Amino acid sequence: MEELGKEITLGKVGAVYGIKGWLKIHSFTDDQEAILDYFPWSLKLGNKTQSVEVTDWRRHNSSLIVKIANVDDRDIAQAFVGSEIIVNEKALPELPEGEFYWRDLIGMSVVTTQGYNLGSVSDVMETGANDVLVVKANLNDGFGKKERLIPYLFEQVIESVNLENKQICVDWDPGF
Repeated sequence: MEELGKEITLGKVGAVYGIKGWLKIHSFTDDQEAILDYFPWSLKLGNKTQSVEVTDWRRHNSSLIVKIANVDDRDIAQAFVGSEIIVNEKALPELPEGEFYWRDLIGMSVVTTQGYNLGSVSDVMETGANDVLVVKANLNDGFGKKERLIPYLFEQVIESVNLENKQICVDWDPGF
């Protein structure tokens, strides 16, 4: 039996666009149009999930609009507003050695090269220069920290990422 992958949320359905059933979408992918590289889509609203086929798409101002098969008027399209755009993780490409999806880093423990446990990754932020790990400190953090922002810079700050052990080793002063 083939193992099913996890569901990954790649975006959200915004408002209805026009009268012919087009929908505005908000892409969570790095490059907005990259959401169109991952199929099939399922739209999830509350506890209802429905597979859909995107038949056309366009850029509209700074966002994207999509046409879904068999959705030909505004009223039918309205039912999808607010839905999460879901794909199976198996639709995502495998990354080259040393690259990771943000979702893989969330929840990993972060330990310094000296063995001090800084806490776990609660989020990853994109800044202009580089990504930043948001590390929620342990309750008994000896430095009184609640959260640390650690630049995701390989070989400068990030020493290693071990997916199996769910641990990131960093060259970082726990006092920061």
